[in-house]
Amino acid sequence: MTNQHPLIEALSSVQDPELGKSIVELGMVKNLSRSADGEVRFTLALTTPACPLHSHMADAARAALLAVDGVRAVDIEFGLLSPEEIKSITRRADVRLPQLKQFNQVGQVILVMSGKGGVGKSSIAALLAASLSRQGAKTGLLDADITGPSIPKLFGLPPGGLRGGELGMLPAVTPGGVRVVSTNLLLKEADLPTVWRGPLIAATIRQFWGDTIWGKLDTLIVDLPPGTSDAAIAVLNYLPVSGAVVVTTPQELAGLVVRKALKLLQNKEVPLLALVENMSYFTDSQGAKIEVFGPSHLDDLADLTGSAPRIQIPILPALSQAADAGAVETIHLPEIDRIAALLRSTPSPNP
Repeated sequence: MTNQHPLIEALSSVQDPELGKSIVELGMVKNLSRSADGEVRFTLALTTPACPLHSHMADAARAALLAVDGVRAVDIEFGLLSPEEIKSITRRADVRLPQLKQFNQVGQVILVMSGKGGVGKSSIAALLAASLSRQGAKTGLLDADITGPSIPKLFGLPPGGLRGGELGMLPAVTPGGVRVVSTNLLLKEADLPTVWRGPLIAATIRQFWGDTIWGKLDTLIVDLPPGTSDAAIAVLNYLPVSGAVVVTTPQELAGLVVRKALKLLQNKEVPLLALVENMSYFTDSQGAKIEVFGPSHLDDLADLTGSAPRIQIPILPALSQAADAGAVETIHLPEIDRIAALLRSTPSPNP
């Protein structure tokens, strides 16, 4: 590493706004290097992956480095400080770690999952949260699809809608009163990619759960991404999950993959509350039902669903239009209301 001192001096002018100290002093600058053609690379190690000010610090660091003679480009990656480093930082910066237990009282945590992508799982999660809120339940929605979040778009929430405070992160709130946390609410632009590996994804989910000021909630809906790996494991390991709603579509292939999700729930002893077959059929102008994706395979999953209700939801162009317009809360489906009523009647394990 050559000619590093001017770079360190430049980065020393950049502060963590919450801690009020230089990112260099706090040990947040890692793997700093400068190539022969003037490109500077480093990792900005954050105290939390959900830090609402990470873009601000990165922009300030980039500007400071580009002002150094001979620097033509800056490449910044995000990482995480170790627990030991975070403890050291909080001692030196005289900052107390958030203590949210006195504020957060979450009655039940409900997963919406599939295992299979493209089944409309996020739409079901959003509709369910909206229905619960309409029925008078205080509802939160944690978007655990860290790299492919769509929940903010469904509700019409703009990027950058999360705000950090002394005690933690304040969720965005939809017009219908649903409290939402998502990585897309941390970004300045909705189409910016989140290129994170598994450990960072798991850490983000833990932060969304533990460092968000959820307040008093009757139900927290967790929208899981496809698959049964990092995100699903993190949620099942770190959150007090009360039950799950599993989403599928009529295709036999979808059912095959969804079986994996159902077996994961069984292995983790998480109750299945409902199995939803989305896009089951389309009703034409004459009232006839057309099975666009073939006949239902819900009965093929009966061996894994027990007494949980199996619910079919039709293809609804109005839902697609509302989702694109960020107005998912305007859609009322009796099938979703039935699931919401079921959740509200289920005794809370986390009073």
